[in-house]
Amino acid sequence: MRDADGEADQRLSATLLDWYDRNARVMPWRIPPADRARGVQADPYHIWLSEVMLQQTTVAAVRAYFLRFVARWPAVQDLAAAEDAEVMGEWAGLGYYARARNLLKCARAVVADHGGTFPATREGLLMLPGIGPYTAAAIAAIAHDEPATVVDGNVERVMARVYHVTTPLPAAKPVLVAHAAALTPQHRPGDHAQAVMDLGATICTPRNPVCGICPWREPCAARAAGDAASLPAKTPKTAKPVRQGRLWLAHKAGSWLLETRRDTGLLGGMLGFPGDGWDGAGGPAPLEADWQRLGEVRHTFTHFHLILDILLTEASEAAVPLRGRFHLRDEFRPADLPTLMRKAHDLASVVISPR
Repeated sequence: MRDADGEADQRLSATLLDWYDRNARVMPWRIPPADRARGVQADPYHIWLSEVMLQQTTVAAVRAYFLRFVARWPAVQDLAAAEDAEVMGEWAGLGYYARARNLLKCARAVVADHGGTFPATREGLLMLPGIGPYTAAAIAAIAHDEPATVVDGNVERVMARVYHVTTPLPAAKPVLVAHAAALTPQHRPGDHAQAVMDLGATICTPRNPVCGICPWREPCAARAAGDAASLPAKTPKTAKPVRQGRLWLAHKAGSWLLETRRDTGLLGGMLGFPGDGWDGAGGPAPLEADWQRLGEVRHTFTHFHLILDILLTEASEAAVPLRGRFHLRDEFRPADLPTLMRKAHDLASVVISPR
């Protein structure tokens, strides 16, 4: 398919950009192509924040979080000055909490080392904490129109189908990146990167791709072969192991016993109920009490499934916990808890009458 002089690549990119000009998705962090054509530039802070949030998370889930973040912290300087607990609480529910910790580290590095301005090149962005090759390329391309190659899952899928790459992922990744790099134009590389991602998200979808309205339907080798829906091939995943443990939920006079988890590891830096037996970070029961088994909650992390016994007690007024402290209602919001902890809170709330 690829001409020696790259003319085929240029035609593909031009066709895609024409499609994008008419069909670009509307997102709160995106500058529409018509506005970009008039010289309006994307805010690197917005692009960085959205890309971090979008890692292993859908656009639909991220939209409300992004709007809350930029309303509360309109610039990177505001985020850098925020309290850790406030940011972690606002992040609660998005999962993959290391992203929130890295978000703060990166914002503070941008302010301390770069005067509050994100570097304009992929290489410069890679020097910031928490920014890897994909995020650096996305910011450089979308915010600064550097012809950096942006490859996420959507782009991998589109490349595998257009060029009929049957080698399973992850082994196929270098070939797919090479195809994506060859297609990246010098003109409008940021719009091109977003166009390929939009194509994968709306037309060249994982299941039931809508090939009939695809701007690349004619040159697509997988469509011609009749196996577009089966690509990209993936090496079979091993079954996730199951871990078990417990959470202790102690309450008294409307307050809950909570602790801030250590900064590293699962749910690092987040507020939660004391636990044990599932993450290596727990310990004994947080206080001596008559603990009653309330039930169980189930949750799935990236690498394992989790089943937790939920133990509940009403502590005496004089109870002094060995871990954590009792938080009154006005000191925390259940919505600020990570999803796993919120499941436990919701289970307990069913049997506890407000006081």
